[in-house]
Formats: sequence, C-alpha cells, structure tokens
Amino acid sequence: MGNCCRSPAAVAREDVKSSFAGHEHGKRDSNARKKAPITVLNGVPKENIEDRYLIDRELGRGEFGVTYLCIERDSRELLACKSISKRKLRTAVDIEDVRREVAIMKHLPLDSSIVSLKEACEDDNAVHLVMELCEGGELFDRIVARGHYTERAAASVTRTIVEVVQLCHKHGVIHRDLKPENFLFANKKETSPLKAIDFGLSIFFKPGEKFSEIVGSPYYMAPEVLMRSYGPEIDIWSAGVILYILLCGVPPFWAESEQGVAQAILRGIIDFKRDPWPHVSESAKSLVRQMLEPDPNLRLTAKQVLEHPWLQNAKKAPNVPLGDVVKSRLKQFSMMNRFKRKALRVIADFLSIEEVEDIKELFKKMDTDCDGIVSIEELKAGLKNFGSHLAETEAQMLIEAVDTNGKGSMDYGEFLAVSLHLQKMANDEHLHKAFSFFDKDGNGYIEPNELRESLMEDGTEDCTDVANDIFQEVDTDKDGRISYDEFVAMMKTGTDWRKASRHYSRGRFNSLSVKLMKDGSLNLGNV
Repeated sequence: MGNCCRSPAAVAREDVKSSFAGHEHGKRDSNARKKAPITVLNGVPKENIEDRYLIDRELGRGEFGVTYLCIERDSRELLACKSISKRKLRTAVDIEDVRREVAIMKHLPLDSSIVSLKEACEDDNAVHLVMELCEGGELFDRIVARGHYTERAAASVTRTIVEVVQLCHKHGVIHRDLKPENFLFANKKETSPLKAIDFGLSIFFKPGEKFSEIVGSPYYMAPEVLMRSYGPEIDIWSAGVILYILLCGVPPFWAESEQGVAQAILRGIIDFKRDPWPHVSESAKSLVRQMLEPDPNLRLTAKQVLEHPWLQNAKKAPNVPLGDVVKSRLKQFSMMNRFKRKALRVIADFLSIEEVEDIKELFKKMDTDCDGIVSIEELKAGLKNFGSHLAETEAQMLIEAVDTNGKGSMDYGEFLAVSLHLQKMANDEHLHKAFSFFDKDGNGYIEPNELRESLMEDGTEDCTDVANDIFQEVDTDKDGRISYDEFVAMMKTGTDWRKASRHYSRGRFNSLSVKLMKDGSLNLGNV
C-alpha cells in the first residue's frame, strides 16, 4: 500500500494533523493538539515501540488503526503490530473497548486457533498491540484459491470456528463478532491452522447474564441481539451463518437494507432449495438448522455442535466438489465486502478532529439546561433551530436507537456516535469524497482499471477477476463502469461492513430499533 514505509507513530501523528483543505479550523485544531495525551492502558509505561521493533510494510487498515508487519530487533521474530490511533478514540466508550480487547486477549489461554498477543504498549499517539503474525490470508480467499472445495473442507473450517467459541465461552467471554473476515490462516501452507484474530467487540460474561447492546454485523446477528436480550448463544448462531455461507456461498438472511436483513433474521426462514443444497448431506443441513435455531434456549451449545455426527465424522463427510457456483459466490461475497470496507475507511478518514469539535459545539447548543444530557425535547428543538433536515419522526427514532434504558435522552458520547454515523452515511459530501478516491481520473465514473488499482493497494491478487465480480454486482446498467448513484446504492445495502466500527456498534448507536408490541408482534424501526 502507499503507506507501507511509514511507522505507526508517523501515521498517528499525521492523523492528529489531518484536516480538510480550505477549512478554517487551524486555531481549533491547534488547541486540540495542546491537550494532554490520553492514557489508555493502565499500568503500562509509555514507550517508543520502534526502540524494540522494526516497523515494516502495512498489512491492513481498519477504521481505528493500521496493522503492520514488524520485526523484534533482538530475536528477529516476525510479528504483526496493530496500531490504534488515539485520535480515533473519541469517547470513553472507545477507550474502554480497547482496554477490554487487550484484557480479553491476555485472559484467553494460548491456543492454536486464536492469535496470540505478545504485548500491548502505547505512546502519546497510539496504542500498539504486538501479535502473532498470520500471513496465510483470509478464510474465503483460501477457499476460492483452491481447485477443489468440498463439504469435508467446510466441516474442517466449522470445527475450528466452533472450537474458538467453546474456548471463549469456557473462559467467560462472548466473541460477539464472529464473521469470516475475523479468521486468518497462520501461514500459506495447505496444513496451516486457522486463527481468530479480532476480539474488539468481545465481552466478559457471567452465567445467566444478559446484554442489550446491539453489536456485530447484520448478516451474522442472532435474533435475540435484535431483541436486546442475549447471552453467549449468539456466537453459535453466527457460526451457523458462516457454515451456511461455507456450504452455498451466500448468507441465509439477506436483503437490500439493514431493516430487511433484520426482518429476514426474525422470520428465520432458511432456504435449502437453491443450488447446491439438494446435493448437500442431510447431516450438514441438520447441523445448520440446529445452529440457526431462533430460540437460544433450544440452540446447540458449542460442545453439542462439536459432538454432532457431521463434525464427529468430518473426515468422512462428502469429498465431492460443491461446484464452481459456490466458489464464485464466496469470492464475490468476500471481494464486495473488501471494496466496501475500503470505502468506509476512506469516509472515516474524512471525519477530522475539527468535525468532532463541531459536533461537540452542536451538543452544547442543544443542551440548553447544561446538564450534560440532551433530552428528546432538546433534540427536537435543536434539530429545528440549527438547520437539521431530520424530521421529528426521524429524531424520535434516533432517540429510540440509542436509548436502551427508556430514558428518552442521550449523553455526549451517544450523541457523538450517532452524529458520526449520520455524517458517514447520510452526508453526500463524504460519499462524494469516497467515490472520488476510486475515481482516479475524475471523469465521474469508477472504471475497472481504477478499481483494480485501488484493490492492489490492499495487496489483493488477481484483481482482474475481482473487479469483474464487483462490476457484475454494482454496475446495474451494465455500461462497464460504476456511476456515483450506483456507488451510493452499493454503500447503502445491508452488508456486513456497516457495523464493523466500534463507534456505533456497541449499543450506543444502532440503526435498528426492535419493539415488542402489546399484541406480541414486532415493530422494526429503521433510522
């Protein structure tokens, strides 16, 4: 990628300095930089990570940080360093998320199916998680690269995923964000172990404890997450969704919007008619049904899944290829998500420190009684007085979306999370900037070669096929290029990147509001 030679500290420093050209926020930005740097990791002395590690090329980039290849100077061991910019940790909730991620990775025992954390440290600009290096690629990438993909291979992958779930639950941890992107192969060997790599949304739990925060990615959400009362059983549901995708190449619950995805999940109708399901063993379909059981009390536990005949006899599972259609679907599904994740990262980069300051000023203006809380009345008045285009009904849904306690108000952290989300997805300016990132020549269209170039920056191989797959999906008028309207339509479909951010996926903000009505029916609101 273009930033392959820059250190994490350098990137973090640039993050702090970044601003929009032409915006007159220099004074405010300067004041923001004068603030004392926050401390994220308690009891860990601040140090320059480059004293002990040689920082090499960039491996990946998320909304909060960048992962680099790094080399321990003394041992010459190859490792991965995930550097989380403190500029992106805008609320106390964000900071607590990072602390908990570190605590959970330290708490879980060493295991061949979980990436190991070597150490966590920080400097004034970033938190650095030094971890075991996984260089074998993402789960779906390995599958589509194989010439022979079978039910037996799907069983092997499923066993590893459920073993991770079992280990987490045994040690009092709910993963909460199981999805294919969170599993990497340790190396490029055919026998490489598969490892879970991201515990950013994971949480500690006690037996019988229930949670209400809506977290994770829409495709993989269990129905009880939408109902705001769930426990560790949600991880089995997510693993069941992954198994379904492994066997047929598409998710079981899909729609063009998050609201539609949620409705499909709540309906719980699983399609076993499409190809290749008629050729999949009854044992495999039985396991899918029991993992995607809507009632968490009846859903299989991790132990029961691992004891299921299909996994117990994984080596005897059919070794007949599931067909090119499954591999083609998996590849398109994976690459489309990669395209969208990159677009979201571009948008996130445009959310500068000045905009956060603007949001803080707006909150202060709306908080007319200066109690640190914006009530529904203050929000309505503020939206009216300060030029928002949101209608009162939308404002009400906004309140309901962040209000998990029926209090009808939100604090600054909640307000900030909502505002950032709305800026990302409802602000045409940001969508245009993301579109322009891919439209290299500025002619108003994303051409195949421009998409290939952008994907190559992420180290994606075989970009011609990837671009073709994406264009088949996004280029709805089939003119061989992606227009702005087609790009926006793609960005606003109900796909899994939209809840990847900690900013609004921990229940401080969610775009789905599910209510149990007096007659027992469900009312699904959508912001």
